[in-house]
Amino acid sequence: MKAMILKKTDSLAQNPRPLELTEVETPVPGQAELLIRVSVCGVCHTELDEIEGRISPIKLPVIPGHQVVGRVEEVGSGVSGFKLGDRVGVGWIYAACGRCRFCRSGREILCRDFLATGKDVHGGYAEYMTVPEGYAYSIPEFFTDAQAAPLLCAGSIGYRSLELTGLEDGDPLGLTGFGGSANLVLKMARHKYPRSKVYVFARSGEEREFAKQLGATWAGDTEERAPVALRAIIDTTPAWKPVVEALANLDKGGRLVINAIRKEAGDQEYLKNLSYHRHLWEEREIKSVANITARDIREFLDLAAKARIHADIEEFSLNEANQALLELKEGKIKGTKVLQML
Repeated sequence: MKAMILKKTDSLAQNPRPLELTEVETPVPGQAELLIRVSVCGVCHTELDEIEGRISPIKLPVIPGHQVVGRVEEVGSGVSGFKLGDRVGVGWIYAACGRCRFCRSGREILCRDFLATGKDVHGGYAEYMTVPEGYAYSIPEFFTDAQAAPLLCAGSIGYRSLELTGLEDGDPLGLTGFGGSANLVLKMARHKYPRSKVYVFARSGEEREFAKQLGATWAGDTEERAPVALRAIIDTTPAWKPVVEALANLDKGGRLVINAIRKEAGDQEYLKNLSYHRHLWEEREIKSVANITARDIREFLDLAAKARIHADIEEFSLNEANQALLELKEGKIKGTKVLQML
């Protein structure tokens, strides 16, 4: 099969073509595993972090990709939930032990044996991949393959972030940053909490205007203050500045949920502006999101189908993966980038 393989980590500035199109053996499903013929795979900012060495350890060489949609091509022994031809998706979580206290409580993303798709095991930048059946998800008919792919990461982690806010209908919600995850959060918030107004903080006027078009009550720059104190804010940026500014926008007892796998070291100086009295006092909270559980993905796919939520997409062929990643790095975003295998 054809696959795009990462053999070593490097800056895209130094190596703008880090992935090599290679012929490799098609994997064989093991016990309770599915072989998936991949149709599409979304391109995520996390792939940039993997390629440029900001996430470690990473098992090299590896086939990246964790927003995968395809059809079941073969089933291993013991598979009971899927049959040949079923359309399924795969997200960031590939496997966990299933026995530890985190797994037993539905928080398998904290399991010591957690495996990430496209980082610890081969992912979806390929014509085929295998996955344990417990971490494969039926895709609702409402979505095309390409529309469904971003929901498996950007949408699902946005769903988990929204759940972690503890928001009640009518509570004002803030969003810092307005990329692929935040605009999906806005759409689902309007569905789940129709009486809640959403306030968006974004750097560019284009992003702020897009937020208003999607139904944001107000949109301002990162450093601006919302017209009301906010019950909860979800931060979707890789920077520290929006975190500090968001805390200043929280109401008493408010909660900031940080939906980011990492924060850039370059703007840590901004943390010197953190004031206990202004930003944290009066029981304001900060909560991070590790990633998404299998339950999050299943629940969000169901919600997205009912609410008719889908991402805007921009399609590339598999051999254009390096181009898609470079455009993502440079901020050339016309929609979530999705690789087509066929």
